Order: sequence, then structure tokens, then C-alpha cells
Amino acid sequence: MGDTGCVFCAIVAGGAAGHRVFEDDTAVAFLDARPLFPGHVLVVPRRHAETLTDLPEAEVGPFFTRVRRIAGAVERGMGAAGSFVAANNRVSQSVPHFHVHVVPRNRKDGLRGFFWPRTRYASEEEAERVAARVRAAL
Repeated sequence: MGDTGCVFCAIVAGGAAGHRVFEDDTAVAFLDARPLFPGHVLVVPRRHAETLTDLPEAEVGPFFTRVRRIAGAVERGMGAAGSFVAANNRVSQSVPHFHVHVVPRNRKDGLRGFFWPRTRYASEEEAERVAARVRAAL
């Protein structure tokens, strides 16, 4: 069920330390060891899947139902005004086991929207060309 070299699989199996906040047959959630803010939780599928696209389709809905539940608990438990819910897929994925970050957020907490500069398409035509590429890949 797990990958023997995966630190998140070790946490799931109980062989590595992790401050668990939730677990069931679908997912395990634990505090991030290097949080952006106290209450920053990682939610991982119990089954090893490196990326979102590797997670079997039948498991996606149940997994994100758990992410939704954890997001509400983080907000309530930490007295946060909201949360940032995000996942990396390969690039910037520090552990190759799919995981979703749930970070408690408050106004003026120091984070600015996404954590990188955002731009605009040069034209409507460029945006349509990009949209067409994505549609074609579906």
C-alpha cells in the first residue's frame, strides 16, 4: 500500500512521527513540520500516489471530502478568518506523495494571494490559443 522510501507513507503507517489531527481509511492529516502558520496541516491519501493524476479517480472525491472537512476544522480550531488550500503536482512537491496543504489565514497575516508574481495574457488571441491547447489535451 505504501512506498518504503516515502516519509509520508511512514507517517501513515505509524513508523515516523507526525502530529496527527485526523485519519481514516482514505486519508491521514497531520501538522506540517515547517508550517507557514500554526495549524498548517498536510492531508495525504492513505494509499501512495505521487501526484493528483496518479490518485485513482474513484478515490479523488472521497479524498477531497476529507480535505474539505480538515479545512473547516483548521479554520474553526485556529480561529482563522479563512484558509489557503493548495497542492503541488511534481514541481515544488518536496515529498513525492500527493498532499494538500491547509493553511489557516487571516487578513494582514503577511501572505499575499498566491506566493508568486502573476501576469496577464498579451491578448485575447493568446488566451484563446492557450485555452485551445488545454482543451485539445483533454
